[in-house]
Amino acid sequence: MDIDDILREVDPASHGIPLETRDLQALTRLWVAERSAPELLNWPADGLFERVNSKIKSQIERIEDMTGDMDPKTNFALIVIQTELERYKFLVRSYLRTRIAKIDKHTLHYLSTESLRQRLSPTELAYATRHQALLHNHYLSSFLSSFPQRLQNLNDTAGNVSMIDSPDLDTAVFVRLLRDKDVYGKGTDVDTILPAANGDVLIMRWSSAKGLVEDGDAELV
Repeated sequence: MDIDDILREVDPASHGIPLETRDLQALTRLWVAERSAPELLNWPADGLFERVNSKIKSQIERIEDMTGDMDPKTNFALIVIQTELERYKFLVRSYLRTRIAKIDKHTLHYLSTESLRQRLSPTELAYATRHQALLHNHYLSSFLSSFPQRLQNLNDTAGNVSMIDSPDLDTAVFVRLLRDKDVYGKGTDVDTILPAANGDVLIMRWSSAKGLVEDGDAELV
């Protein structure tokens, strides 16, 4: 079973599923989406990471309590718990590293407007601000200080040419439809509207797929 099969079995609107299971499903979906999208996606604002971190801490404490027990049955349970813990830790680490890589690559872009800044968590915003300050100070001490004052800004937009490097929104992504819908796609030669059914997987530009993902009509795979 690969990640595509796992995501196919998960219904975003599922009810009656334990909260911990739903959190793991949500974390997996966030991880897949963040790795697939060319730009930084919104930080989850529903307390998901607070609950996941609390789960990880409680499992670590449980493992520490069980470590001294030499009973074979307990040791087997300990292995299962450790395996589950490592799965959570892998998803969290990979998700955060993916986001940090995007912030490092396009720091000024995400700090340039309030709407983009709101995609970052408070910790990420503090990191991005400090990262950009250190980078600017390094450039100043290395070579920028020898330039005229008007040429020292890293976010200059003179001549309708922006120095701020931005993500490529025309990067191709794979999306799976979550409901029947006519999908608008921007093409190289001509735009098109394609009727698609629930479960169909399409490859399209992120600029065309972004609205579908944000509206909950599709998910990144």
